[in-house]
Amino acid sequence: MVIKQRTIKEPVTISGVGLHTGKKTNVTFKPAAENHGFKFQRIDLPTKPIIDADVDNVVDTSRSTTLEQNGGRVITTEHLLAALVGMELDNVLIELDGPEIPIMDGSAMPFMKVIEKVGTIEQKAERVYFELKENLTFEDPIKKVEMLAVPQDDFRLTVMVDYNSEVLGTQHATMYNVAEFKEQISKCRTFVFLHELEGLLQHNLIKGGDLDNAIVLVDRTIPVEKLDYLAKVFNKPDVQVKGKGVLNNTTLHFYNEPARHKLLDIVGDLALVGVHIKAHILAARPGHAGNVAFAKKIKELIKQKKQEKSGSDFFFDLNKEPLYNILDIQKILPHRQPMLLVDKIMEMSKEHIIGVKNVTMNEDFFRGHFPENPVMPGVLLIEAMAQIGGVLALKTVPDPENYLTYFMKIDNVRFRQMVVPGDTIVFKLGLLSPIRRGIVQMKGVAYVCGKPVMEAEMMAQIVKVKNTDVKNEPALVH
Repeated sequence: MVIKQRTIKEPVTISGVGLHTGKKTNVTFKPAAENHGFKFQRIDLPTKPIIDADVDNVVDTSRSTTLEQNGGRVITTEHLLAALVGMELDNVLIELDGPEIPIMDGSAMPFMKVIEKVGTIEQKAERVYFELKENLTFEDPIKKVEMLAVPQDDFRLTVMVDYNSEVLGTQHATMYNVAEFKEQISKCRTFVFLHELEGLLQHNLIKGGDLDNAIVLVDRTIPVEKLDYLAKVFNKPDVQVKGKGVLNNTTLHFYNEPARHKLLDIVGDLALVGVHIKAHILAARPGHAGNVAFAKKIKELIKQKKQEKSGSDFFFDLNKEPLYNILDIQKILPHRQPMLLVDKIMEMSKEHIIGVKNVTMNEDFFRGHFPENPVMPGVLLIEAMAQIGGVLALKTVPDPENYLTYFMKIDNVRFRQMVVPGDTIVFKLGLLSPIRRGIVQMKGVAYVCGKPVMEAEMMAQIVKVKNTDVKNEPALVH
C-alpha cells in the first residue's frame, strides 16, 4: 500500500507562554510543499531565519530540546513535533514570533486540536520511511539510559522509567502504532519533582511555569509554609497534596501518565531524524539528551544506507535538457580550459547535484598520461567531482562569482575501474551534513555506463574573495 505525504489544509495559529522564557509566543502552522519536512521560522527576527527540525541542529537538551540554525533559535520543540507526528503529517512550516514554543498544558494535545480544526490533506509524493533492518543500540552508563531499536513494520515504542522514587516507582508505557498517539499519549503532561521545581524557581529558570502545565510529584513531606509559598508563586489560592504525592489536586489522565509523557517526548525528539520510522524502540530511563543521541545514530545509519545505495549501479538519462550548460557553468566556476572539467549540470537540489564530464582523446592530459594507453588521471577525476560539488556549494550564496571553494580534506577515495577516451562520466554528489559557516561536506560517486568507477568524501570551504557587483548581469538558467 502506497502512503502519500500530508500537510495541513490552511494556516492556523495557537498562542501561549514559554515554560522556560515566560514569553508569550504566537505559533502559526502553515501548509508546506512536498518533501519540505518540518521547519520553524522566527518571524520576529530581522532575517526571519528558517530552522530545520533536524537533529544536527540541536544545541541544548538540558531541560527541553532546543534547535538553532541560521542565527535563529527555537526552545522546547518536542511537544509540538510529537503532535505533528501524531497527526501523521510530513510537511509543515511553523512560524513563531518568539524564542520558545508555548508549553500550553504541558502535553501535545493542544497542538493536535488546533490542527484538527483546519484538517489535513494528502499530497502527490510518497511518504519517506526509514525501515530498520538490524538492531541498533545506545547506552549512557552515567545517566543509566538504554535504548534499543529492533526491526518492525510500524512505529512502536516501549518505555520504562525508574527514578528510585516511592512516589513514581517503576512505570511502563507502550504505543503499538502512531494511530494510538492521540488517545493514549498526546494528553499526557510533563512532570517534575517538587525538589527539582524549587531549584528551578530559585534560579528563575521556569518563568512560564504554572501548576496547570505540569504534574508536580511530591516525594517528601511539605511544611505548610512551603505550600503557602508555592501558592503565592503560582498565584493559586489553594495548594495541596492529595493522593499519592501529586501537588495541587491534579487528576492524572492515566496511572502511568509520567511514563506516557516520556514516550511523547521520544516521539517528538525522534521527529528530528527527518523521516517516518519503521522500528520498535525500547527505552529505559530516557531523557532529551539520550533521545537526541539515539536520533543521531538513526540518522547516521540512514546516511550509511544512502551511501551504500549510491555505490550501486546508477543510470541517468543523458538526453535530458541540462540544468546548466557549459556557458552557465562558467558564470559559477572560475575554472577555464584546460582545467574546467565539467560539461553539464543535469540536476540539483539543496542537498544533491548530478553533473557530467565527457572524456575525449583531445584532452590535454592524454598527451602525457599513458599516450599509448590513455587513462584519465585519478586526481583529475577527484578534481572534476570537486568542481561539480563546487557548483552546489556556490549556489548557496547569492553572488557565486565572488566566492571560491577550497579543498580542506579528502577521505575514503576509491578507484574502481579506468576511465578512458569515449567515456561519459556522471557524477552524483550529496551533502553529508548541512552547510555551516561555509564548510561543505559531500560524498560523491562517479559512474560510467551506470557502473561506479570512483568515489570519495570531501570537505571544502566557501571563501569570499572579491566584491563584484553583478546585479545587471543576466541570471543563470534554472
